[in-house]
Parts: sequence; C-alpha cells; structure tokens
Amino acid sequence: MTEKSGADILIEAFNDLGVEVIFGYPGGAVLPIYDAIFQQTKIRHILVRHEQAATHAAEGYARATGKPGVVLVTSGPGATNAVTGITDALMDSIPMVVITGQVPSHLIGSDAFQEADTVGITRHCTKHNYLVKDPAHLGSIVHEAFHIATSGRPGPVVIDIPKDVQIATARYSKPGPIQHKTYRPQVKADKALIESAVEMLAAAERPVFYTGGGVINSGPQASQLLRELARITGAPVTSTLMGLGAFPASSDQWLGMLGMHGTYEANYAMNQADLIVAIGARFDDRVTGRLDAFAPHARKIHIDIDRSSMNKTVRVDLPIVADVGHALEDMIRIWKARQHPRPDLSEWWSRIEGWRAVKCLDFPEDSNEIMPQRAIRALWEATRDQAPIITTEVGQHQMWAAQHFHFESPNKWLTSGGLGTMGYGLPAAIGAQLGHPDALVIDIAGEASIQMNIQELATATQYRLPVKIFILNNEYMGMVRQWQELTYSSRYSESYSDALPDFVKLGEAYGWKGIRIEGKDQLDDGIAAMLAHDGPVIVDCRVAKLANCFPMIPSGAAHTDMLLQSAEVSGEMDDEAKALV
Repeated sequence: MTEKSGADILIEAFNDLGVEVIFGYPGGAVLPIYDAIFQQTKIRHILVRHEQAATHAAEGYARATGKPGVVLVTSGPGATNAVTGITDALMDSIPMVVITGQVPSHLIGSDAFQEADTVGITRHCTKHNYLVKDPAHLGSIVHEAFHIATSGRPGPVVIDIPKDVQIATARYSKPGPIQHKTYRPQVKADKALIESAVEMLAAAERPVFYTGGGVINSGPQASQLLRELARITGAPVTSTLMGLGAFPASSDQWLGMLGMHGTYEANYAMNQADLIVAIGARFDDRVTGRLDAFAPHARKIHIDIDRSSMNKTVRVDLPIVADVGHALEDMIRIWKARQHPRPDLSEWWSRIEGWRAVKCLDFPEDSNEIMPQRAIRALWEATRDQAPIITTEVGQHQMWAAQHFHFESPNKWLTSGGLGTMGYGLPAAIGAQLGHPDALVIDIAGEASIQMNIQELATATQYRLPVKIFILNNEYMGMVRQWQELTYSSRYSESYSDALPDFVKLGEAYGWKGIRIEGKDQLDDGIAAMLAHDGPVIVDCRVAKLANCFPMIPSGAAHTDMLLQSAEVSGEMDDEAKALV
C-alpha cells in the first residue's frame, strides 16, 4: 500500500462508507481537506453560508434519506458555530459525523489563531468525539465514528483533525466490520419481556400506543410493523412531535399528536389509559406535563434502544431495551402465535369519540384575514397528493404545522424537537432536497425564525434547488408573544418585529421567486403559483397577528388542564386549572 496524506485518507474512507454529500465551509485549518475534495469527483460538496446551516442541512439530509449527514468546518469559530446543530442532532437522535479542523498539534494549548478546545466544547453534545493525533489512525477512526453515529440511538460524532495530521502521510486500508470494545447496543429484546408485553396488551381495556422518533429512526419497516400491531390489537395511536408520519394520519386509530400542543383526545386518552406502550419515545417534559398527574391509571411498557432513557423521568412497569423494529416484529409474531383475538375496545373507543367530538383543532374565522391554521390546511390540501417533505422553523407555525398538516409516511416531517432551534428549517430543507432532488420540499416558517439562517437562500440558488419557503408572517415572535399574553398579562416585551424585510424583494435579490398573500381570497392562488414555479420560491403569507396556538397545556399543568380554542369547552375548566395560566 502506498502512503497517503491524512486529507486523502479521510476522503478515501468517506468513499468506502458511501458518503455522497458533504456540507461545509472552508477555512485555513481544513484547506488540505478542501484540496483533496477538489481533486476528486465522487463526493459532492455543498458550500453553505454559515456553519450552523451546514449542520442543519446535514440533519435534513439524514432525516430525509436515512443516511448519516456529513459536515466539514474549520477550527475555532467554524467549530463553535457548528455546536448548535450538533446539539440539535444529539437531542433529536440524528446520525451525523462532523469533521472539524484544528491548529497544528504543536500549537494546541497555546491560544493559537482560531484555536478552540473543540473536543472539550463538544464533549457533552456528542455521542463521542475524537482528537486525531496520528494519520495512521484516521481511517479506522472515521469508520468507527460512522458506526457510533448510526448504531444504537443515532447521534452526532465529532472528529477534530489538526492541520499537520491532514498533511502527514500514512497507509490506509478499509477496515472490516466494526466491533467496538464497549459500545454494543442491544438490538434484540429479551423474549420473556416481549411475551410479558404481549400479555399485558391483550389484557388491557384502555391501551394506547405512545410513539416517538425512535420508530422512524429504526427504518421504514418499523413504521409498517407499528401499523400492523395497531391493526391486530385495535388500540389507538398517538405520537410525539418527532414521531409524526410513523403512523398514517388518515387512520381511524390515529389520535393526533400528544403533549403541550397535542389534541384533546390524545392527551385525555393518555390520562385515562390503563396501559401505555411507549415505543421509541422518551417521556420528555413537553409530553408528560406535570409528572405526578401523568397517566395515573396506567401501567407502562417502554421500548427503546437507549438504556439510559429507561425510568429516567417516568417509572415504568416493563422496560424493554431493543431496537423498536425488532421488538415490534417479535410482539406481532408472539401475538399471532398465541392466537390472541382482536380485543373488544368498543367502550374505550366510545370514550375517545366523545373527546374527539370536542373538535379541539377548530378555530374561529370571521373576516378576510388569514388564520394561520387555515393557511396550513390550504397548503396541505394543495400538496397532499405529492407527498411533500415538510421542514419547519421553530415557534407557533411549527405547532400549527404539526396539528394541521397530516403525514402518511415517515421521513416527510423534519423539525427541531428537543432543542427547538430557530433557523433549522431552511438549511434542513436544502439538505432534504439534495437527498431527494425530485421531491417537493417546503419549509413552513415564521418571519422571525426564517431570518436566523436566511443567508442560505444563496445556497439554494447556487445549487439550483427548488426549495419552497412558506412564511406565516404575523410580525411577532408568535410563541413568545402567546406566552406573554397568557402568563405576563400581555406585556409584549421585545416580541414584536419593528423592522421586517420585504421578503418578496429579498427573495428576488437572491434569485428566488417572491409571492405575497394578504387575504383569504388570495390564499389558494398564491399556493398554486408557488407550486407551479420550478425553481425556489419564498411566500410571504400575512396571517392574523394575535392568533394563539391551541390546544395548550400550560407549563407545569396536567394533561387534563388544557386550554382550548373553543370558549365553551374552556369555560368548563375548573378554577384551579385556569389559575395555572
């Protein structure tokens, strides 16, 4: 074997691992790697305009394709700018490998130009990180990093490479299958635990499947298995924000999203259930509400590949550590082998239909002013047959999209859940579009959040990506304003945007088509014009300024203490529940 530079070893390892796209931004500490990229043709590099956007684009690519996203940034500010996206990927379990440049080895610790302790900074926001000191180890480290990023609970891995290591030479050969000494996630569940879960499910009178992003991370087969398990058991299904699309929204068994902005029927079903089967979800605070009032009548089964999630916030009766796809397959097999009939859950479904009758997602309309919920529904109606990939920024528009845009399959809903990162949606849409060049990709945005990474309009223009941005423009940081209205007596401190750009002209300046929608009578035609254009489009949809996102569980309240859009139902809440607001 001939010796190669560390930079060439990195690129060859990427080729061996099937990397197709790198999202990055060059700088002095990674110029040897960029020179190696220049001299090859297999891997495509996408030049973003900010390192945070590189990480979000890699997340969007990973979530839309199921392949790990790859990021390349320079040392110092390049690495620190990437930290938000790295943390976002950790919180939402997104497989990503981030290559950061570092100052030459002999300068580490000397406060050299653009030096930062990248390994120290990222230690708590990665699954693992490396400082490479020898080019002979680089190839095996890259392969191990991809293994860690994609196996078990997915997440980000950082490889920090000093500039001298990129230049020095060593031999490289493709390693065999990775067998890490300590990191060996449990994929198959203990058979006895699966049998116990099946018997608990067969005996339940009020079961609920509480599903999360782990179902999607497990792969397309897991979503199909979830549908089959729901079919044979007849139990209702709800989902976290991250799990939308794993179960079809058109199914009669679908309750909608649960949690802080979940549906009345999903939250009440969780509260009144006698058995909760948590599948690839982690009982986060936005789902549970007040812990001492969470699902007080229910026994709980928790299926997750992450052992550390078990009993972390909610004590469960039956923890099952396994890949959810394997666990679901085993549950279906054992259920059928034991010839369990489909349980009679008619009384349970009767109660659920009563909660559905509240019609918690209804909203008032009384003028030509566009309600944001109406805008989302119109967008869904116009695009549903095209199975679009939807990304979002973060805020009210994100929750309205989760409530009113209905997903039938996984990997179509890309949003920042755990970290709630404003500026996520546009670069994520760019990454998704690169992964699926022929797909309709739409970023549903707010006028505040879109400005966090709006420079990425140039990235879409440069690479001729037909991304669509649909802005719900209410001139406020809407979720902040809503909380200020409900908990701070409408003292709107710094939540109104006094100086917004003209988004139509801004889009045109970047080479995009700009469309403005100002009334309900323009809504359908505006959306049609957006869809008819074969290039990138930015839509400035002016919506009601003071609309609130309901249902809503106030912070620290129980599932049953929901605030509802309907004045009649809200009036039925007791004084204690109202006081929580």
